[in-house]
Amino acid sequence: MTFFNFKGVFTGLAILSLPIINTSCQPEEEKKPNILFIMSDDHTAQAIGAYGSRLSKLNPTPTIDKLANEGVLFENAFCTNSICTPSRATIMTGQYSQSNGVLDLNGRLPEEQQYLPQAMKAAGYETAMIGKWHLKEEPAAYDHYEVLPVQGKYFDPVFRVRGQKEWPKNTNKYTGHSSDVITNLSLKWLDEGRDKSKPFFLMHHFKAPHDFFEFAPRYKDYLENTQIPEPSSLYDNQNNGSIATRGAEDSLMYKIGSSISKRNIARNMGQDLDIDQSLDGKAYTSASYQEYLKRYLRCVKGVDDNIQRIMDYLEKEGELDNTIIIYTGDQGMMLGEHDYQDKRWMYEESMRMPFIVYYPAKLKKGIRTDAIINNTDYAPTMIDLAEGTIPSQMQGKSFVDILETGQEPEDWRKSTYYRYWMHMAHKHANPAHFGVRTKKHKLIFFYAKHYDPDNHLKDWGQDYHFEGPVGWELYDLEKDPLEMNNVYNDPAYESVQAELKQEIIRLRKQYKEEDVAYPAIQEVIEKYWNS
Repeated sequence: MTFFNFKGVFTGLAILSLPIINTSCQPEEEKKPNILFIMSDDHTAQAIGAYGSRLSKLNPTPTIDKLANEGVLFENAFCTNSICTPSRATIMTGQYSQSNGVLDLNGRLPEEQQYLPQAMKAAGYETAMIGKWHLKEEPAAYDHYEVLPVQGKYFDPVFRVRGQKEWPKNTNKYTGHSSDVITNLSLKWLDEGRDKSKPFFLMHHFKAPHDFFEFAPRYKDYLENTQIPEPSSLYDNQNNGSIATRGAEDSLMYKIGSSISKRNIARNMGQDLDIDQSLDGKAYTSASYQEYLKRYLRCVKGVDDNIQRIMDYLEKEGELDNTIIIYTGDQGMMLGEHDYQDKRWMYEESMRMPFIVYYPAKLKKGIRTDAIINNTDYAPTMIDLAEGTIPSQMQGKSFVDILETGQEPEDWRKSTYYRYWMHMAHKHANPAHFGVRTKKHKLIFFYAKHYDPDNHLKDWGQDYHFEGPVGWELYDLEKDPLEMNNVYNDPAYESVQAELKQEIIRLRKQYKEEDVAYPAIQEVIEKYWNS
């Protein structure tokens, strides 16, 4: 698909009237747009003002809100696996996890699988990857890279670079906060390091606001005297969950799902942030939540301010109007909803990604769409915007039509598939699960079994061998958008349940997500599918 290929033409009459055609008067080939892909780590949609959550009144993201207000905002953008490495691999490959082989944080993405930068280079773009990479192998498919090792540090970070030594031995170290440093590096590349005869494709990846939420000192007073709005489910989770997430008669709530309150004895936010342990009940939970959100939003503030720095530079250089700016996070994040911290869950706040596209020179302003997209679609869309060739192995689809018109094509996807593999990992202790989400409903199957418990890393502080209980959850998102009432056993939803199970089967087959290599998991699926 050609994106906005507007070219002037001469009429036949005009040509006939000119004995000699002055080539200097002919319209020039339209310059391809630059593409700036900005991704933050764990920046969830409910922490962006434009998404209208309980936090929007705090005005945490004025720059990102401007991108949304003058561009296109996707209300139903989802990840296919809410954890850093697999999500990033999906964005790079346009593939689901079993196809690209990156199931969890141990995954690697070698150069030959770095399909996105390869396709962008083939389309004539100068490419760069700056910031958090988290895919272990060298990002060698890029013309330029400067990336953090694994998570990297918030302060005085070290970056891996291309050099004389073998990867990953070439490094540079900088002084300052990572959000500022990453932006400095991107601005330096844009100004001095690239071939300016080509359009640029820059992936600018912040570390923030990943835990443990170390913000730049200039933000220490930001929100200090503000009471952060709290979700009601922080204190009363009602009928959210199932036997798989709560245990029989809530017997596993002390263990499953890292908490804000003292509920999870292995890991709760108050422990992480040194909240006074003599506090109890609602006082402890509220203190934990307030400190969590203030630190988190201070990191977000640093991201937002640094995006403004990049926009200011592009405007000064006359490149802003010819630059497509995309903003997203690598997944969502639980900010106290259901008394959870972190991501991993298929619940809305974890599964939903912010996704905003700014290109006011060619896109209508203020478009909001509820079309379902997921992170397999991001690479095909960017390649389409670059008028490149989308690799045949990509499983996602371009949504350029939606960007152009704000309208969802008739044949666009009606559902999205999700899979979390890291059973009981990192003391967050989330059972392994998969499911499907449509615009109206969500069905989740917690099969609660690790795919390779005997041959996996043992230093993640997790119980790989914990199995079960297995459980199903079904949410009516029209009536219950906050997912407070699991209606799986409600007879009124029997037909919905059956349809969604068939949709899961269809999607797993279509995207090669069936567990052919994991017979033990397949046994659980077969045993409990009709339970």
